[in-house]
Amino acid sequence: MHTLQISIYVLVLLIGLALLFDFMNGFHDAANAIATVVSTGVLKPQAAVAMAAVFNVVAVFFFQLKVASTVGKGTIEPIVVDHYVVFGALVGAIFWNLLTWYYGIPSSSSHALIGGLVGAAVAKSGTGALISGGLIKTIAFIVLSPLLGFIFGSIMMVVVSWIFVGATPRRVDKWFRRMQLFSASMYSLGHGGNDAQKTMGIIWMLLIASGYPGAKEHLPWWVVISCYTAIGLGTLFGGWRIVKTMGQKITKLKPVGGFCAETGGAITLFLATWLGVPVSTTHTITGAIVGVGSSRKMSAVRWGVAGNIVWAWILTIPASAFVAAIAWWIGTQVL
Repeated sequence: MHTLQISIYVLVLLIGLALLFDFMNGFHDAANAIATVVSTGVLKPQAAVAMAAVFNVVAVFFFQLKVASTVGKGTIEPIVVDHYVVFGALVGAIFWNLLTWYYGIPSSSSHALIGGLVGAAVAKSGTGALISGGLIKTIAFIVLSPLLGFIFGSIMMVVVSWIFVGATPRRVDKWFRRMQLFSASMYSLGHGGNDAQKTMGIIWMLLIASGYPGAKEHLPWWVVISCYTAIGLGTLFGGWRIVKTMGQKITKLKPVGGFCAETGGAITLFLATWLGVPVSTTHTITGAIVGVGSSRKMSAVRWGVAGNIVWAWILTIPASAFVAAIAWWIGTQVL
């Protein structure tokens, strides 16, 4: 990769913008981590977001930086990366996050960021700037992550129903109110482990392009700590508009259903992070919630609500890419 001549002020501005996106990622996706545990009444909202924020940050000790490497080195050609491309990508992603948060739509911050990178890179150098392998893997998981969440969530629900077939509803509710604390913690751990690394990848990309000492060999630890802290703080403030959609509008959840959805989602996130795939935590938990609801009966799921969410997923990458392309052009004029 060529070394860019970027002023320290522009570099600091873009790193700050990346951390703002990371904060908004946590803010926007807080609903994913806490909606089930809040809607079932196991935790109050304030306690739930505090727990989720802690486990977002604790994830730093559990996961390798494979997702950061995929985003930083496996989506667009390194030769294309400059401060204008990074600026466009971040503005496109932030715009889509703000729009979907305002309307209470649980869309994907991850795919908004990927869409932003694609839009800015194509605006600069055309489609030849894209790395097909990394993008195909990411786009494939738009389908696979909710599907895996659906499968694991529904399997968990069937297994738990079989194990507790003779138990009274009151006893089941008592047990799973406790167990849901564990499942919600594991889901938040997976959320932090996958999502924080996407912002790390963007900053890593920028540092390599600017010639930051040692960045080509490894991701600086100050970037890792900053990104995990930013997403944790974003989660702490919480995107309340989306909680009701995730927790009750798709299907009515009880503690046992919340446990199964969170566990199924956590398994999917752990698997994806181990493979180095940047997946959508929103897609994952939505699939798991639908899986839990449909394992009881198909009519338990409000398919119209689920369909509206899917439309938001389809539009995320092209919409954020379009805004990013415009932001790239603006960046070339003002940065």
